[in-house]
Formats: sequence, structure tokens, C-alpha cells
Amino acid sequence: MADVTLRKVIKRYDEVEAVRGIDLDIADKEFVVLVGPSGCGKSTTLRMIAGLEDITDGDIIIGGDVVNDVPPKDRDIAMVFQNYALYPHMTVAENMSFGLRLKRYPKAEIKSRVTEAARMLDITDLIDRKPKQLSGGQRQRVAMGRAIVRNPKVFLFDEPLSNLDAKLRVQMRIEIKKVHQKVRTTTVYVTHDQVEAMTLADRVVVMNHGRIEQIGTPNDLYHKPATRFVAGFIGSPAMNFVPCRLEEVGGRLNIRLTDRIAFPLPAARAARYQNVARNEKLILGIRPEHITEAKQHTEPGVETFDVVLDVTEPMGMETLIYFMLEGIEVCGRVNPNAGARDGAPLRLAVDLNNMHLLNESTGVVL
Repeated sequence: MADVTLRKVIKRYDEVEAVRGIDLDIADKEFVVLVGPSGCGKSTTLRMIAGLEDITDGDIIIGGDVVNDVPPKDRDIAMVFQNYALYPHMTVAENMSFGLRLKRYPKAEIKSRVTEAARMLDITDLIDRKPKQLSGGQRQRVAMGRAIVRNPKVFLFDEPLSNLDAKLRVQMRIEIKKVHQKVRTTTVYVTHDQVEAMTLADRVVVMNHGRIEQIGTPNDLYHKPATRFVAGFIGSPAMNFVPCRLEEVGGRLNIRLTDRIAFPLPAARAARYQNVARNEKLILGIRPEHITEAKQHTEPGVETFDVVLDVTEPMGMETLIYFMLEGIEVCGRVNPNAGARDGAPLRLAVDLNNMHLLNESTGVVL
């Protein structure tokens, strides 16, 4: 097992800087997910760790050793690709054991490792089949098994679930998490899917334009985003962003959204934002689950207001609602029995205890 450290790592393609001086510490046995939109530098970072891309500047350290000039085969890492990369003419057992056979491991040890990995991944009855006889999920398990049998210092996953349908993706997420719980190998996983990142990771690294926006546990990123990008990228449906301003009325601090909608801030929030300039251009960030149907009795910090709904989306256990505030579309989540209908009025409640206030120009969460 090994920790992985990136120090001021830069990757340049001619004049384009794909990765811009990132620093990252991944602890031994930790499962870290790099997530972000296409072109953010996450796959390039993974390939540099693997040795498949040369770094322009900085250091990559695996298990205490700088590996900048070490070829991929000598880094003791195992990579699982998006396209499985299985040999079609080999059986499952032969695919899984191929790397071990190249290194001339004893046959008894190869068989033992393959058998154990197949048992762990529940593919014991498939070991004599060839890839064309397997489903997409089974092929992905074989690709994982090929990595597991090598017992490497680090597992690298490059968007391994992108080719699977939605239902199978959920199943494979659970399988990958189970495997990590059993094997406990340091794992770096790349995805553009924030749901994968949130459900799999011990820590999530959110990347944007070649830089790291924020590193944290899934819970921290969801409830304590540092920037507008992180707040909008993590969570589905995404966080709502509504222009607003602070005003003082009768000694109380209010947040004004429109000419007719203004709310007094809860005491804790008012204290936090007391020093924010009253004329500063601000954005209110509020997640859909904190905009719900109004109840008969409201909690402190929960304020009610009336809207006319544009669109409703019944989801079974909840209904997503959409309405406009000052030209901005806002999403909420209400009970299926709340009476939400397209084009109908509804009294809503917003929980300001869970609000975020952002600087409009910098996008930083205050």
C-alpha cells in the first residue's frame, strides 16, 4: 500500500496549460475521486500519476518515492479503463492473470490470486468464458479483477462506468465500494458524474479549468461549498442562485430578493453577514430541498412566500417544482400531496438556516 502526493504539478500542451500547479495529498488506503466537467484536467492528472503522460513541472510521489521519470510498468499501479481493454481471444481467467504471467509468477500463486479475485467480484462461474460472452457489467468486473490480482500499491480508475446504462451504473458503484472495503488499496478515481463522486469517495477533489476548486468529504462539499462552481456542480438538482442584497430594517438584517420578497435573516446568519457591505452585489444560494411547501407551524429561520408554479415534475417520493423569481428559474422539492400543479399558485417555505451567500463578482461563498 502507498500514499500518493502531487506537488505543484503542471501539464502543458504547447501553449495550453491543462493542469495548473495542483497540490494533492492522498493517504494510504484512501479512496479519492477527481470530479469535474470535461476539459478540467482530471483525466490528465490521473494519466500523469499512471505515467502515461509526462509532467511539465512538479513532482509525483508514490510511497515516498518521486516517480517523475519511472515508467508506468515500474510504478506498481493498476489501472481500470473506461473501455475495459480486455483481450477478446482470452478467457476471463487468462485476462485476469495476464499481467502476472508476464512477470512469471508461479502458477499456483496465479491460480490462487485469480480464484480469490473472482470470488470477491462474484464472477467465479465466468472464468472460462471469453469477453464477447459477457455483459458490460461482467466485463467491468473482469477488468477490476485484473487490477486486483496484481495487488498494486495504487488503483487508478478512469471513468470506468461511463459505458454502462443507468441501472447497471448504480449496481457497479456498489460493487466498487464493496471491493474497496475488502481490498483497502489506495484508489484514485476519475469521473464527470458528481453522484459517483459523492457516493464512492472518502474525499472528493473538485477540478475546474486545470485547478483544484475544493477538496473535502462529500458531506463538506455539499453543505459547505467554497465557491459558486462547487455549489452548483455538487448536488442534483443543482443549487439555486438568486441575486439579492442585504438591508437593515428596524435593527434587523434582511435579505431582499425582489421588490415584494424580503426575509429577516436567522440570528446565526445575521451575525455571520453583519460585516458584509449593504451595497455589495450578492447571490443567494439555496438547495431545492430547502424550498418546500409551507407548513402550518414554521421553525425559526423558515420564511414563507407565495409563487405561481411554471412546471412540476412528479418523482414518486417527491415532486420537483419550478417557478421564476426576477427572471431566474428556481427549483424546489415538495411532498407529492402538497397540491403542486402546473400554472397553479402555491405557498412555499424557504429554510434560511441552510442558505449560502456568495459574492457575485468573485463567486466566493461568504
